[in-house]
Amino acid sequence: MKTILFLCVENSCRSQIAETFAKKYVLDGIKAMSAGSKPSGEINPRAIELMSEIGSDMANQFSKSIDELKLTRVDYLISMGCGDSCPYLKAETRIEWDIPDPKNLTKAEFREVIEQIEEKVENLIQKLI
Repeated sequence: MKTILFLCVENSCRSQIAETFAKKYVLDGIKAMSAGSKPSGEINPRAIELMSEIGSDMANQFSKSIDELKLTRVDYLISMGCGDSCPYLKAETRIEWDIPDPKNLTKAEFREVIEQIEEKVENLIQKLI
């Protein structure tokens, strides 16, 4: 089974959104998850609200540390824009998406970030199948 880990600092917005889309588009044989280097402990309420507007439910997800996943390696590590603050984890492929943190953006700008993440996730999944 191939594994994809979406990683950002707080694991409250970008990586959670990416995990949600990956689970929506992923096929059998690929496991998608997310984590943070310094998790906030909660998913951003605006992320939950805006994702639910487009029919994507984040209710079963939670903000977690990469240490909680107890991973030794993943196939794909996608850094959402945390740069040097992302912890090291052995990965077959490492990709930096450098997506702005939407937590302090307007709703319209936040929606643009969501659309950007969805497009990147769809493209990634297409390359994997």
